[in-house]
Amino acid sequence: MPLFQNAAYFASAHYLHELPPEDGCVEVAFAGRSNAGKSSAINTLANHNRLAYVSKQPGRTQLINFFTLGSGAYLVDLPGYGYAKVPEAMRKHWQHVLSSYLATRPSLRGLVLVMDSRHPLTPLDRQMLDWFCPTAKPVHVLLTKSDKLSRSEAMKTLAEVRKELQTGWGNCTVQLFSSLKKQGVEEAEKVIAPWLSEGPGTGSVAPEH
Repeated sequence: MPLFQNAAYFASAHYLHELPPEDGCVEVAFAGRSNAGKSSAINTLANHNRLAYVSKQPGRTQLINFFTLGSGAYLVDLPGYGYAKVPEAMRKHWQHVLSSYLATRPSLRGLVLVMDSRHPLTPLDRQMLDWFCPTAKPVHVLLTKSDKLSRSEAMKTLAEVRKELQTGWGNCTVQLFSSLKKQGVEEAEKVIAPWLSEGPGTGSVAPEH
């Protein structure tokens, strides 16, 4: 059974004080630039066509959406970032909310960072890594839309991104992923599943360099 097979909508938050109480829960968050394929990736991992809203218009996810996985675990869908038409006030609001959530949420066990394989490690992707990586919790990068690249292009991109992640941030893993072809699902589940099994108050520690 897919790791997120039983995911069901639980709650949404616009402000930090609206986040659900932790109560010993475990959370895995998904983040990504608008139109990078985050919602499609979540739906593919959950084997569900409409769990996360997919739109041809970038920037539609404007709330932090929590989906219960049962047993005190949650999948957290963070707002897409980098959409140029978002008003400046909204941009500043989400910059504060996202940075605070990523840096200070104790129940957050790891971050799945979704990047378009054709345009990885944008300045805003790097900003997300800078916010989260000081927590020493793990990051797993999904290079989505890998079906748009040739095999050689995809492997070259994978190697380059892996090298930069390990050099610049550490404690990061990366893989190719295609929602269209449903490729990379099992690989992603093997990485993410241990995060969800960690008990309250635990967390992964960054490797020494």
